[in-house]
Amino acid sequence: MPDISFSERNSAQRVAERLDRHAEGPLQAFMVPFIEHLHTLIRETRPSQADWRRAMEFLTDVGHASDGRRQEWVLLSDLLGVTALVEEINTNRPKGATPNTVRGPFYRADAPRLALNANISLDGVGSALAVNGHLQDLDGKPIAGATVETWQANSEGFYENQQPDQQPEFNLRGIFTTDDQGCFRYKTVRPGGYAVPSDGPVGQLLGRLGFPMRRPAHLHYLIKADGFETISTHVYDGSDPHLGRDALFGVKDELIGEFKPTGKGDASTLDFTFTMVRAKKGRGTT
Repeated sequence: MPDISFSERNSAQRVAERLDRHAEGPLQAFMVPFIEHLHTLIRETRPSQADWRRAMEFLTDVGHASDGRRQEWVLLSDLLGVTALVEEINTNRPKGATPNTVRGPFYRADAPRLALNANISLDGVGSALAVNGHLQDLDGKPIAGATVETWQANSEGFYENQQPDQQPEFNLRGIFTTDDQGCFRYKTVRPGGYAVPSDGPVGQLLGRLGFPMRRPAHLHYLIKADGFETISTHVYDGSDPHLGRDALFGVKDELIGEFKPTGKGDASTLDFTFTMVRAKKGRGTT
């Protein structure tokens, strides 16, 4: 009779044996090492039954805190650096290309399409910021007709979908199309840095562990163009004191922008160039 016992020594093997060895695809390739590493973690840390129940309660709370407006699971992945690592693995680009960063939990796919020079600040609250963006390929040639989605926090560090009763719908969000010179322009307000949400189970747990919970001020961009890899990235305010301790591990030298005063009150401008790379087979263009 074959050995069917389950023990500390063979636990991962016994679970993996239950999987269909003939199944194909990325899920199968992921699950076997996932099971092995999970069982190794349990053997190394040796949690009590009560410890494991608390861990299950935490994961349950994360699920309960996730809904159509807030993704606590995304936040957990972001803060543990997993999202940033997945981006690094899948979007390694040549020198000179704009790197990807984590998209974050506040993206909305239904932002309005706007004409160039539009103002995405629907309430006008904050210091004026004029953004002048330029899109080019690795040879410096402009990319016309590209779609540029942008979203950001307001001057107090809150996204519109965090404050549905205080900010107008789609405040500080918009979708633009680059002109023949690969340029896009719009008006907004200078974003504020902020603490990541700490009112949910993820923030409460990591806060107790002394994890830095702040994000430096930034603008988000999702840029798509036919034949090119999609860019999902940030542009950071170079004057923010929290650049070195971004909670989501997104700050890179290439993404630090200069918000220049215009000399007219507290208004400023940002000029930034994004460099796209040609898409390779199997790499994301959507």
